[in-house]
Amino acid sequence: MNPMIAQIKSLPDMVRQIVPDYLDKIQNTLSQRFCQSFDHLYLMGCGDSHHAALASQLAFRLLSGVVTQALTAMQFSRYTAELLLDPARCLVIGISVSGEVARTVEGLLLARKMDTKTLAVTANPHSRIGRAADWVIDSTQPPFSDPEGMVIPGIRSYVSNQIALNLLAIYLAEFRARIPRKVVQTLIQQLVDLGDAIEKTIELNEEKTKELARFWSPQEEYIFLGSGPAYGGALFSAAKILEASGDVATGQDLEEWAHLQYFAKKVTTPTFIISAGDRDLSRAVEIATAAQAIGRHVAVIVPESKLSAFPKGVIQLPLADGIPEVFQAAISMLPGSMLAAYRAEQIGEPYFRNFGGGREKEGGGGISRIRTSETKGLECLRKV
Repeated sequence: MNPMIAQIKSLPDMVRQIVPDYLDKIQNTLSQRFCQSFDHLYLMGCGDSHHAALASQLAFRLLSGVVTQALTAMQFSRYTAELLLDPARCLVIGISVSGEVARTVEGLLLARKMDTKTLAVTANPHSRIGRAADWVIDSTQPPFSDPEGMVIPGIRSYVSNQIALNLLAIYLAEFRARIPRKVVQTLIQQLVDLGDAIEKTIELNEEKTKELARFWSPQEEYIFLGSGPAYGGALFSAAKILEASGDVATGQDLEEWAHLQYFAKKVTTPTFIISAGDRDLSRAVEIATAAQAIGRHVAVIVPESKLSAFPKGVIQLPLADGIPEVFQAAISMLPGSMLAAYRAEQIGEPYFRNFGGGREKEGGGGISRIRTSETKGLECLRKV
């Protein structure tokens, strides 16, 4: 089986396993006093971890009522950490699967220098990020075997981070007295139900994305649009195209497309509109109509029951119904990720360009030095 598709098809069982596991870890790590000790929350990470932060921002705002900002680790560490207005009443959550990404480590260290509370979400609790934070949530995933020696674009890690962050948002909401216990149980069940929703979304889109990869074989540029949580899904989908097939791919805010890419000269660029069918629906329909009118190849990724709102002739990539907008980013990236997998297979392109041309697996990317970049604030790194 296509290695990326194998990862995607493993997601339903993974989700069903990690929801109760992560919930136990959160409950055993964070107290009610901690949950009530801050008024402003920063989520930060790099790459897929930043996309997960963006996708969960609404859940923190809507459920916990905490003022929440999702920033890239660079934007937080170099341009935000030293300018916090009330550091003692802030919490900074750093997200990194490996736990060794230099900029995210730096962001936590600089936050600690400002006497700000810090929390790491990582699959490597004993890493530098685990040592940089005051508290750590272990987001380790159940074992899964990728082909030996092959690095696969991360799908499981992104969904795992989404689950961990959404559970954190629910936990904060409960212990800040924002929602009653009965609602908490409903929300947790909705996260468990993501397993079924992922299963159905894969079933609805497998043949369609495989066919699109064949049909769009000459295309070398793709754009994904979304707002709110769907913006995180759009960025993640574009990232999987870049990693899997190496094609030019962009994630853009839904509204910003109308101000920017609308004027691009190339007419036939495949344009994917990701919509929760909720707050964003009316604008998503308008953008789909505009993109279609100027000749774009338009595909809409939207809950199945909302497809009829979109103009005729657009390609339909349905999402399973029944998932609230705050959690939907965990499934809205599936069609784009499946397309990326089949696109790479179709054109025979190795993932990550096989780490050639100066790229390296070690050290986090060769000359880009993702893990060995100069890091500020190392004097705050805790000893284990």
